[in-house]
Amino acid sequence: MQNFSDLLEELKRVIKKRGLKYTRQREIILQTLFEHSGHHSPEEILSLIKKEHPTIKIGIATIYRTLALFEEEGLVESISFDKDGKKYEIGYKEHHDHLVCIECGKIVEFIDNLIEARQIEVTKKYNFKMLGHSLKIIGICQECQKKLYRS
Repeated sequence: MQNFSDLLEELKRVIKKRGLKYTRQREIILQTLFEHSGHHSPEEILSLIKKEHPTIKIGIATIYRTLALFEEEGLVESISFDKDGKKYEIGYKEHHDHLVCIECGKIVEFIDNLIEARQIEVTKKYNFKMLGHSLKIIGICQECQKKLYRS
């Protein structure tokens, strides 16, 4: 999905399918993720919403519940940071994998056709029906390496 109006229509379809009420809060959470590319914690999302929509009443529990719903329905995707929780990004993007810096938390998205091809070979070798995959490479980014390993 390339534009917000298509994403909003999908949200309305999901809400109706689940028998839930359409709320401005849900729309704003989705809009915030759409307008702020990258990966955001629930707390960061709340901060962005309070900054951009100071009159809206929304709490962190609503953010968490809504993100769980959105993730179940594929509207958003998450990447886990173990004890630091999850960070969320808008769904419906081209498949990509992640490089995650353990020092600064920077996340770099990448697409590698060799990795994509290799995983298909592996699933065929083990007669495994792949439904999807998630790759997160954990390490230290170039900027943090420079800071850590200065002489």
